[in-house]
Amino acid sequence: MKKLLLMLIILIGTAVFLYFKTEQILYEPMPVKGHLVVQIPSGASLEKIADILEKRKLIANRYYFLIYAKINRIYPQIKAGEYLIKHDVSLTQISEILVSGKLYLRKVTVPEGKTMHEIGEILADNKLLTGEFTLPSEGMFLPETYTFSRGESRQKIVKQGQRALRKVLQQAWQERDADLPLKNLKEMLILASIVEKETGVATERPQVASVFINRLRRGMLLQTDPTVIYALTLGQKDLGRALTRRDLEIDSPYNTYKYTGLPPTPICSPGKASIMAVAHPDKTPYLYFVASGNGGHNFARTLSEHNANVQKWRRLQK
Repeated sequence: MKKLLLMLIILIGTAVFLYFKTEQILYEPMPVKGHLVVQIPSGASLEKIADILEKRKLIANRYYFLIYAKINRIYPQIKAGEYLIKHDVSLTQISEILVSGKLYLRKVTVPEGKTMHEIGEILADNKLLTGEFTLPSEGMFLPETYTFSRGESRQKIVKQGQRALRKVLQQAWQERDADLPLKNLKEMLILASIVEKETGVATERPQVASVFINRLRRGMLLQTDPTVIYALTLGQKDLGRALTRRDLEIDSPYNTYKYTGLPPTPICSPGKASIMAVAHPDKTPYLYFVASGNGGHNFARTLSEHNANVQKWRRLQK
């Protein structure tokens, strides 16, 4: 009888010990200092995943993880990719994170006003993206910050940029002012690219757009330097110098000092603000503008007013 009682006590004690040990293994958090990014490679075996977690000190013992994963059949559900661990995690929590598929998203930013050649360089230089890619025609990409998981294709970002642009253009075209001298979405995009290159001051964009809209209505030359620069470089490089009088004589459909109307294509990828500025330009009498010296521009209704502003600008340059 005593032996049976002793054995019962031992069994109960063992069961209690195993229960609390299991609780400790499964639910006791491993300390994570700061934020930790762990990568699970594509095609990694369960043993490889256990090794990675153990080396990154996210689990106390790889064998406990292997047993837990096999019992709960979580291995086929683990998604490859990067995961951001922002707090202490237990074995069960890290398993849930890996099964969730909520990957850590990286970012690539395409600034407003970049040409397709420059956008291509940004994508090619990002080593977290993969694969070859084909760029769309000039201007057919919305400058924005795009998120992606490590190893995603550059072509996927290109397609995202194209879709985002189409959405913004359609919205702008549908909501545009009724009396704009623009025939279609392409012309809106072309003019937006010029506005984008002409000013970096957000509040000025509707005013700059109004100048070009007013000139188009009157059949005047647009006379905008960025289009001439594009004629000289085709968006492949920086001009690296100021325009000369000889540059303004180049025989190119992009030379708005020589040919009336809009150039044949956009000269860069404009941002949403520039597109909306063209869709809703300010109602102004302005036909001219020149740099003011403080980052913005001085606007004028007449050539004489404009010439006076030009003289002010030249004095500031000296």
